[in-house]
Amino acid sequence: MELAKRCRKVKLLLLDVDGVLTDGRLYFGPTGEALKAFFVRDGHGLKLWHRAGFRSGIISGRKSEIVNLRAGQLGIEFIKQGYDEKHFALEEILTEAAVSPDECAFVGDDTPDIEVFDRVGLAVAVGDAHENVRWAAHYITKAAGGRGAVREVVDMILKARSSA
Repeated sequence: MELAKRCRKVKLLLLDVDGVLTDGRLYFGPTGEALKAFFVRDGHGLKLWHRAGFRSGIISGRKSEIVNLRAGQLGIEFIKQGYDEKHFALEEILTEAAVSPDECAFVGDDTPDIEVFDRVGLAVAVGDAHENVRWAAHYITKAAGGRGAVREVVDMILKARSSA
């Protein structure tokens, strides 16, 4: 199926966190994870996505209060953290959101994301994703994770939907 056709179906945008919304580096202090750095243009892209009437969510293998905070700031509706097998989180979100897998896009960067790629209508790898993830994706962003990849995906989907 051509990329534009896949994009036009998307109603729900799901994202991995580390390596997608962030550059993948983890900062630890003496009491555990201390910081995550998020790219402001990715955040603005998500706000544009929501203003256009669409929904978003996060699927992460890790658990972080920082993610809950940032997701709340951006209006991300579905937050599933601590899932080693991400396809279980995907199934929960699809049920909660009442959308089909074809109406869902997922952006990932590493091999645990491939199991979700196999189940969604639009699978996107960030530009610096692991080689196996790039191979499994329908689209690979020019931007790296945590450096505008999410904004690139939002812009691409909204453009495809507006030209339908």
